[in-house]
Amino acid sequence: MANKILNEMIFKPALDYIDDGHIHGVLSPFEPGERILKAGTQIAPEFKSLSKDIRMLKDVAVKMRDGVTIYTDIYMPANSKETKFPTLILWSPYGKSAGSAPRYTNLFNMIGMGNSWNSGLTKFEGADPDYWCQRGYAVCNPDPRGIAHSEGNITLMGSQEAEDCYDLIEWIAKQEWSNEKTALTGTSYLAFSQWFIAATQPLHLTCINPHEGLSDAYRDLACNGGIPDKNFIERLQVNHVSAVSSTMREDMTDEMKEYPLADAPLWLDKKADISNISIPVYCVASYSNTLHTMGTFRQWRKIRTQDKWLRIHNTQEWPDYYSDAGQEDRQKFFDYYLKEIDNGWKETPHVRYSLLDMEGGDLLNIPAKEFGYGENVEYIKFYLDGKLRELSKVASTEEVIAKYDTQGLPGRISFMTTFDEETNLVGYPKLHLYAEVEGADDADVFVWMQKLDKNGNMLAEITVPNHSASIYDFVDDGASIIRYKGSWGRLRLSMRHLDEKESTDEVPAYSFDRVEKLEKGQVVEADIVMSPIGLKFYKGESIRVIISPKEEYGNGMMPGTSGCTPNNKGWQIIHTGGDKASYLQLPVLKK
Repeated sequence: MANKILNEMIFKPALDYIDDGHIHGVLSPFEPGERILKAGTQIAPEFKSLSKDIRMLKDVAVKMRDGVTIYTDIYMPANSKETKFPTLILWSPYGKSAGSAPRYTNLFNMIGMGNSWNSGLTKFEGADPDYWCQRGYAVCNPDPRGIAHSEGNITLMGSQEAEDCYDLIEWIAKQEWSNEKTALTGTSYLAFSQWFIAATQPLHLTCINPHEGLSDAYRDLACNGGIPDKNFIERLQVNHVSAVSSTMREDMTDEMKEYPLADAPLWLDKKADISNISIPVYCVASYSNTLHTMGTFRQWRKIRTQDKWLRIHNTQEWPDYYSDAGQEDRQKFFDYYLKEIDNGWKETPHVRYSLLDMEGGDLLNIPAKEFGYGENVEYIKFYLDGKLRELSKVASTEEVIAKYDTQGLPGRISFMTTFDEETNLVGYPKLHLYAEVEGADDADVFVWMQKLDKNGNMLAEITVPNHSASIYDFVDDGASIIRYKGSWGRLRLSMRHLDEKESTDEVPAYSFDRVEKLEKGQVVEADIVMSPIGLKFYKGESIRVIISPKEEYGNGMMPGTSGCTPNNKGWQIIHTGGDKASYLQLPVLKK
């Protein structure tokens, strides 16, 4: 039976799949069958040689519940004493053989990782079969429906993909080489797909390992802060390629126009409902990923299972996921649950967070019971002073406005405070504004919280290995996921309405189910949700919070992809002091 949500989707013809053994990877030609990849084999010159013999089942047909057939590659140990293996599943539309495709090898070269760290069998952003097969695991790289030679039409996130992976998991459990235990792992798309899949409760899904991934297509991707942004979606949909001429692909950019509010059935289907997830979860996050940070922390807060762990690192997702320490930590988690090895994983602190100083002194793996809450964290209000442009713990009794022309210079306002003692911020900041517009009925507001050193210099960290001049060309004005500059947030004021069930004082949540335009002279209250932080300030260092009508943090998340286009005109006005005391709320770690 077809999934009813398909009726809400907008489809266009899929892009062509070129099966030449190059564009989509060395092993992309459709060649069903079994083969042994011998130790010492090099898939291509830039990759490392295989460590041991690997048994590869190529282009295996798996039938879904509605009769559609998808194809998957499966890798497992060859010549092993064991005959049954736990399976790691990598679910994404990026091509099961595309780990050796130029678009990905060039990307890893650009960020400074190179490609010699992996075997070339690695699905983009997934687990390397060479690493895991030699440790007694099978790795399953599927092409979801519609991708490459898989049948059906391509969908983007949501229940259709979740149902399909459910069927794949249960198919794996019945295979003669399976020990009936499976797990999901991977970064980005391979992370956020895990929330949807696990929510369907496959009988043989043992645990999941989401490593930085959004969790709500409307809030994290299409309309972050209620501001439409189609540019990264268009880049994502380039992966929707099919070798079958009749295949159609879902077009989320058209769906953004058709369904502008988050309560549309289509968007509700693309919001992972994790209330049903009870299996163990090892979640990995960072403060710096402008695509994934908000969604990752949101799911961590909401997930109900008691067997959950969070580790917050200080780099970009790919260097961390493939680091030796990251791999070993992940193996300990998987060994415990998929192989039932008593290795002490359960004694791992449920939270390990990082505390950044942006000066070479980052602290990692700080153990805690929770993140951003508890008796050790105090949420303190720093009030905006429109006259002095300061942040003060005491609100001014005088009401003062601060305003800026959205079409002129400097086109922003900012407020600062300097710490007179070492101060650590760990948790969830927010900006509460009393705002007004002049010459408009709406406003797109962008917020950026900078750290300034004792000399007033803005501090930032490159999060990838490449620190050459070329990387700065990308990150000076964009590519925000690879340069961390502090906490950020955004909001379209007409979308300010809060979801009463989801919101807390520390972390507001928007309903995005209505548009409330501003009338002339109307002053509205608005909470701007900001990204979580773990940030150290030494004595004499400062915070500067910038309020702007444009994205100053970085116009676009990825190199070569622009960000959203604000819809602003006229003046934006911030009220401070008196009975309209706007404030920045910060999570201060008690000494």
